[in-house]
Order: sequence, then structure tokens, then C-alpha cells
Amino acid sequence: MKTSFTGNGFALAADRGLYSVLEEGLRRDPDRPVLSRVADGAWRDVTYAELTRHVRAAAAALRGHGVRRGDRVAILGRTSYEWAVADFAALALGAVAVPVYPTASEHQIRHVLTDSGAQWFAAETDDDASRLQAAGAGKVWTFAEVGSWRDDAAPPVDSPVAAVDLATIVYTSGTTGLPKGCLLTHANMYASSANTVLQTDWLFHRAAPGDAAQAATLLALPLSHVFGRTILLSCLIAGTRTGLVAGIPDLLPALRQFRPTFLALVPYALEKLRKLGGDLLAPARYVICGGASLDDTTAAFYAEAGTEILNCYGLTEAATAVTVNAPATNRRGTVGRPIPGTTVGIAGDGEVLVRGANVSPGYWPGSVEGDPGWLHTGDLGELDDDGYLRITGRRKEILVTSGGKNVAPTLLEDRIRLHPKVSNCMVVGDGRPFVTALITVDGPVSPEELQPVVDEANSLVSRAESIRAFRIVAGDFTVEAGQLTPSMKLRRAVIEEAYAADIAQLYGT
Repeated sequence: MKTSFTGNGFALAADRGLYSVLEEGLRRDPDRPVLSRVADGAWRDVTYAELTRHVRAAAAALRGHGVRRGDRVAILGRTSYEWAVADFAALALGAVAVPVYPTASEHQIRHVLTDSGAQWFAAETDDDASRLQAAGAGKVWTFAEVGSWRDDAAPPVDSPVAAVDLATIVYTSGTTGLPKGCLLTHANMYASSANTVLQTDWLFHRAAPGDAAQAATLLALPLSHVFGRTILLSCLIAGTRTGLVAGIPDLLPALRQFRPTFLALVPYALEKLRKLGGDLLAPARYVICGGASLDDTTAAFYAEAGTEILNCYGLTEAATAVTVNAPATNRRGTVGRPIPGTTVGIAGDGEVLVRGANVSPGYWPGSVEGDPGWLHTGDLGELDDDGYLRITGRRKEILVTSGGKNVAPTLLEDRIRLHPKVSNCMVVGDGRPFVTALITVDGPVSPEELQPVVDEANSLVSRAESIRAFRIVAGDFTVEAGQLTPSMKLRRAVIEEAYAADIAQLYGT
């Protein structure tokens, strides 16, 4: 190992299951508003006391239907209050939540249900319920039914769950093949969330330094992705007022009415919002950004508009959070320092290694017992003298030309996607004599219009790494076609197969 760095400060660890976060909030400040949802056209706050009562009622209903400790409960739907209640109700019983992406295909849904052995099912709509049933599910509760349980009797949850128990199986999107079920314990999720709160100082607690006003955020990340669930759990641990919105399209109209003090987003969303105008995020002074690489010019663009981007780094196998920048010590161009209790190491070949209480014990159907040791992330990076991590590439996505040149494609792709008319870009070149690119666009655009942005991207790399030719291709890369993962990463092999004729044209073969 070349170097390593452990997060500063005292690390928080779970001693009970995640449901205890709600019980602690109830004890500490029962009337504090922590979740908010739109009802009858207006935002309605939900306090710790109300949320805990709703979760208790839902847990009682699940138990009455036969849900038991260790049972897998699949949840399909967009981010909503009912999603959160169903999740916590299952966790309170010691059941295991299995999130299903709303955009998943029938084939993907069938794989998740079959591989996890899910016995119970919840879905946002009747159509979503039908999709689950088509993939082999039995009785499916809709979110409307889950919501109706809040009026039932709400006895205290009497079956304590240990921190080491399995909390969730999250199917990692991956870029090749079928996804694998990543095991995350209650302790994994708590360590990731609670120590993110510690690392970011006042951000989850207060509107600003020295301001006693409650911090507020709008959560548009999918709860089917571990990033969204980790941020929600961080907010519940800290007491952040959190407005739940179904997705990014619903975020824009909610911004000015709700006025969040910070947001958590992925680079893809920030790029889309940048094209619409940076002032859209003016009421939100900080954005925690994770999930993929973010072009440096995008961070600078938002900084000029008054919004500071706090880049972070993580992956499903570490319950999302490994490193994060803090408001007072933000260092642009890095993804921050390790959260308390987490150690980041750099292997001799540059691979980022992670160790800590947030690291998954393995993949389903493995055991949650034992020390998982170092997590090999597959990402390439470097640590500076102050412990800040810089991601330099993806080991699996490094292209090697037939001339032996290593090419990191994401730097080029990120810059080209910033053009207002570019919807996506994939660099090609593995095993080929030079580098090319496939570009998808929104509306009519000529190659001549895109040449300057390709030239700008090429200015970031050496001649051997630069894009020699590109092709505007029909359609767009989509999740539905299997060309993007649900977290918007490129499935390179699938795209290369779909656009084989275009690639052949680029290489004159």
C-alpha cells in the first residue's frame, strides 16, 4: 500500500437497529418537524412523534400479515413518505428491505425478486404492483394501503433488532451482467449516515453557522438507491427538516416554496440543472454531490452562482459514504476526507481501498459475520498530504488502445456532456488504434457545432488520449434499453453492441 488516511474525530457506531433512530428523536424532541410531504397542494410537516407512530402502526400491520424477522420485503416506487414508512416498519421488525428501482425492466425485477427470495411486496401504484406480480410477486401492498395503516393502533415495537443484523439487500447496478445483492447491516447504514453528519459539521443541523434555524433539504434522490437512503437517515439522525419529492422534475417547482438550506444530488442532475440556469439553486447554498465524477467547470459554475458543491465519494458496498467535503474545509477537485471511523488506502497500482464499520460484509446470500477487511473499490485515486482523496479514474473503465496507451474516458465524457445540446457521450478505444466517441443529442445539431466542445475536452488530455473522431448517433442511451444503470452510469458493453455499426464507421471497418 502506498498511503492511507483515517477520518478525524470520534466515530459514531450503532448499538441497536436503525428503528432506534426514530425512538431517539422521539425522546429528544418529539415535536420537531423532520419529514415533509405535499398534501392538498401544500407542504405538511411530520414530527418525530407522528413519524414514529406511523412506523409503529405499519410495523404492527406487517406483523399482522405475517412478516417476520429475516423476511425479505421488496419495495418498488419513487421517493415518498410511504416508501420511508414501509422501509422503517420492515427494519423495526428485523425484516430485510429489498429496494427495486422504479425504472427497472421486468427482467431486472424478476432477477431481484428471485435472487433475494423476497416474500413480501410493496409498490407505489397499481401499475407498479402489476409489474411486481408479472415478475412473480404474490400479494402486493400499494403505498396507499401502507399510508392507511397510520390510523391503526400503534403499539411500541417490542422485538429489538441488533446493529449487526442484516438491514437491506441493495442490488448494485454494475456495468456488466446482472446486478449482485450487496448486504448492508444496520451498523453499516448507521456508520455511513451518522459519520457523514459528523464530518459536515453544522450542515445537517442548522441553516448556517451561528444560525439556530433548523437545516432543511429537499430529497429527490431515489430511495431505491443507497445514496438516497443514507442521506434520509443522516437527516433523521440530525433532525433536518426533509421534504420528500418523487424525482428531479419535481425538485424544480419545490425549490422556491420549500427553500432548502442544502441539497444532495448526483452530477447528472447538476449538469441538467446547469443547462437550465444556475440560479435555480440560489436558495440552496450547499450541494452534497456524489455518485459519479463531476466536471471541475460545473463546480466552478455553481460557485459563481452562489452554490458551493461539496463533492463526496462512496459506493454501495460502503453504504454510500467514504469521503465527503465539509463547508468550512471544502477543497475543490477532491472528494473530501474520510468520514470518522473510515480508513482510505491507496494500493500500489493506484486502486482506492476502504476499511471501516460502513463496509459491507459481502453479497447475498453470504454471511454478515466476520471482518470484511479492505474493500477493493475498483476506482483509482490519490491522497494528498492532508488526507483529501482525488479520484483519477475507474479501474474497470480504463481503456487501453492497441498502442498500449491507458485512457480514462470519464474526463472526456463529462466535459462533452456539458454542451447544451448533448444528452450523453461514450468514449470508445479499448483495443483500437485511436480514441473515438459516440454522442447523443437533444434536437438537431451538426458535427461542426460539436467540434469545439470535443476540442475543448481534448485539451484536457494528451494527444494519444484525445478523441480523433466522433459520431452523432440516433436516439439516446437509456435505462430502459439497458444502456445506463439506474444511477445513470454507462453500460459500455451494451452500448458498444447496440451501436456496432456506428463504431465500425468511425474506424472505417
